[in-house]
Amino acid sequence: MTPLRSAGPATGRAFDPDCRRCPRLARFLTEVSGRHPGYHCRPVPSFGVSRARLLVVGLAPGLHGANRTGRPFTGDHAGILLYATLHRLGFSNQPVSAGSADGLALTDCRITNAVRCLPPANKPLPAEVRECNAHLAWELERHPQRGAVLALGAVAHGAVLKALGIRAAAMRFAHGATHVLPGDRLLVDSYHCSRYNTQTRRLTPEMFADAVGIAREWIDR
Repeated sequence: MTPLRSAGPATGRAFDPDCRRCPRLARFLTEVSGRHPGYHCRPVPSFGVSRARLLVVGLAPGLHGANRTGRPFTGDHAGILLYATLHRLGFSNQPVSAGSADGLALTDCRITNAVRCLPPANKPLPAEVRECNAHLAWELERHPQRGAVLALGAVAHGAVLKALGIRAAAMRFAHGATHVLPGDRLLVDSYHCSRYNTQTRRLTPEMFADAVGIAREWIDR
């Protein structure tokens, strides 16, 4: 586990469902809404229990997933492994997340993203990650002591560190790596559960279960 080095945390800002702070993302959402008028096409709120001990941080909403349904990792391939694993380890009442009215409920778990709006080609710009970081800082300010943060991918990992004021060089991303955060919290790194990573076997169900299992064990100490 990597020791903590602090550079001063970001200032938290509560989620704004009408946020238009990133011009490129705002324009893209308008374009997508024109093609898919029934889609959510707005910033996607966090999902799950307030002040949950497990905070899952993803990258950004997917075009036909969270951007469509309005719930993180819901309705596309990226959520298949995530919700199945959360259910397996006792963080969810069911293994599938199909839509906002499917009855799924999380237990001691909350899911959010480093960027709340759909980015073109699923790739937010560094400036957009920075602009949205205040929302992640707000989540982390409410994350309880002795909890665990599961970062899905290097961008999510970096966003967590930035929100807490920790230099990126102090805690390097690697699948399965763990880092102790302020408040006796644990940051657990995992490759993102994207279609590409799971279909190429860069991330297997066993690898992902191991990463989530580390967070489960930390919480249950």
